[in-house]
Amino acid sequence: MSAALHLPTPTQPYTRIRGVGSYRPTRSVSNDELCQWIDSNDEWIRTRSGIQSRRFADSDETVVSMGAQAACKALAASGVNPAEVDSVIVATFTHTHHTPAAAPEIAHRIGATSAAAFDLNAACAGFSYALSVASDSIRAGSARTVLVIGSEKVSPLLDLHDRSTAFLFGDGAGAVVVSGSYTVGIAAPAWGSDGSQRDAITAAIPTAAPGREVLPPPPAEAPRGTTCSPWLAMAGQSVFRWAVTAMVPVAHQALQLAGISPEQLDVFIPHQANTRIIDSLVKSLHLPEHVQVARDLAHMGNTSAASIPLAMEAMLATGAARSGDTALLLGFGAGLAHAGQVVTLP
Repeated sequence: MSAALHLPTPTQPYTRIRGVGSYRPTRSVSNDELCQWIDSNDEWIRTRSGIQSRRFADSDETVVSMGAQAACKALAASGVNPAEVDSVIVATFTHTHHTPAAAPEIAHRIGATSAAAFDLNAACAGFSYALSVASDSIRAGSARTVLVIGSEKVSPLLDLHDRSTAFLFGDGAGAVVVSGSYTVGIAAPAWGSDGSQRDAITAAIPTAAPGREVLPPPPAEAPRGTTCSPWLAMAGQSVFRWAVTAMVPVAHQALQLAGISPEQLDVFIPHQANTRIIDSLVKSLHLPEHVQVARDLAHMGNTSAASIPLAMEAMLATGAARSGDTALLLGFGAGLAHAGQVVTLP
């Protein structure tokens, strides 16, 4: 007679974010600097995107190094020893190696030497996906403390002649520590994808000089807008329409899963893609005036999977948000993948 299997019982039935950390590259790139490569100007870029500047990583700043620094800050903020970390999840689409993943190296660098470690690629929704995976693994009993990192170095993938994408993206990393809780600190996600629109946002990791110094322009004959292109390509108008329409019911579903109304929110932290998208979502969701809205993209650009934790850290650091606030996170991007969840800020 076969024996029955028993899952370990978690000591705490729910999960929460204990601390957050960030890493922002030192190099700030203004709109005027970018306009040497594209036919545009500072006013047009600000009007279209809300972006005034962005950070570009130097050659010695990588997905691994930036992620490790953000992770160390998150661990310090949460009071967690690296040896206590059971799992490290890195959300990224810009790590330059298919294997090994960035997560094992980050785990080694920070001293989480026995932790399980793996990367997760859901593009700009990656952090929200990884946060849900971390929460579920703790609730299932397979981990007690999980480090979730969003780390992206998008700048080497940019075609600096592409007026539709060159000014939108930046580099950086953000991280949170997730652990068990006796109260709900991370609600169930409203997540999904639409693979029929896989070509709306595409990129391939460059095979030539992966550590190249930014920012040399790509050659004039470089292929653009194709699935095999080494440059990031995006159907901007299609993605904009999808984000401002499809993400509204996702946000409502996330609120329903958490059992709260928009009036009970303190903070809204959407993926930092575009100010016009953010403004449209705020209006469509009928968010009350007291809800603080993240706008970290003004000086960071779109940092893909790093954008939500970077924005979270910035709001807490500046006092725009406070520990214990109820926040709606909403990630969306290539795939087209999306995820929303309500959390209590650390």
